[in-house]
Amino acid sequence: MPEEVAIMRTITIDDSVFAELQRRSSETGVTISDLVAEAVSRRRRATRMASRTRGEFRLVTFGRGGRFSPYDVDKTSSLLEIEDVERFGSR
Repeated sequence: MPEEVAIMRTITIDDSVFAELQRRSSETGVTISDLVAEAVSRRRRATRMASRTRGEFRLVTFGRGGRFSPYDVDKTSSLLEIEDVERFGSR
């Protein structure tokens, strides 16, 4: 297994965020670098998962009645009739 080489990087972190990182590092014994790396990895995974699920959404807006409605949503006149019956009474 190849040896991991640490490369020094500099980032700017808000003081309150850094204080939280120091507190968590002290409580858990995990280095601040590892906490930051873990947070970035989690964010990358969440972003990838979100982009995958976005592509899976499919809204059915055609066909007789569709999956979500017992009415013929392709005919405006039938929808208006249904609305009139609901508002003013029977046919």
